[in-house]
Amino acid sequence: MSALIRAEGLGRVFGEGHARVVALDGVSLEIEPGELVVLRGPSGAGKTTLLSLLAGLDVPTAGSVRVRDENGAEVELGGGSDLDDLRARRLGVVFQSGALIPVLSAAENIALPLRIARWDARARDERVAELLQRVGLAPHAEQRPDELSGGQQQRVGIARAVAHRPAILLADEPTGQLDSATTSSIMALIESLVRDDGVAALVTTHDPAVVERADRVLDLHDGRIVTAA
Repeated sequence: MSALIRAEGLGRVFGEGHARVVALDGVSLEIEPGELVVLRGPSGAGKTTLLSLLAGLDVPTAGSVRVRDENGAEVELGGGSDLDDLRARRLGVVFQSGALIPVLSAAENIALPLRIARWDARARDERVAELLQRVGLAPHAEQRPDELSGGQQQRVGIARAVAHRPAILLADEPTGQLDSATTSSIMALIESLVRDDGVAALVTTHDPAVVERADRVLDLHDGRIVTAA
């Protein structure tokens, strides 16, 4: 199979002179469809920086990120409306904080990327209802984020990230500070997306319970991948 996302020689430097910090140094990786890859490492290792680059939310100082489009061609992420559109179609991102919009209900948060993509209203409503059922939150569709538990908010965030059926899922500490039962529920959801829908997923974590579910584990230290299993 061909990798859905590929990074080659990624580097990211912040600041200059005495304030210069090398956050990433020559990171290369690729993820196949239907593969769950876990990225682990201590705080400050560069995990969130790497995910931001892979998601096209930041620009590397060196190297490149390539995403395979619907026609099987590799396209390098970068500036420009065409590449922004590719990123919007092919990538789903789960933020550590959930990053839900507080004034919107769970259903409205999930529907947001579908509205941006101008889905037909009926198809949009059907997709939102399907995802709410899939993440076990159908009874909470009209509740706002502050009326949901941390685990419920994370499940809404994951549902929103995959609402538009992306080929690639990038999740930054999706189980951080959650209890073991909620962690298991969230990882089961991510696994189902990988196994059933053929999504290529990269999850950052400190949690050994999440690592156990991975097809492959990457260790990041001081901005470099030091092992791959």
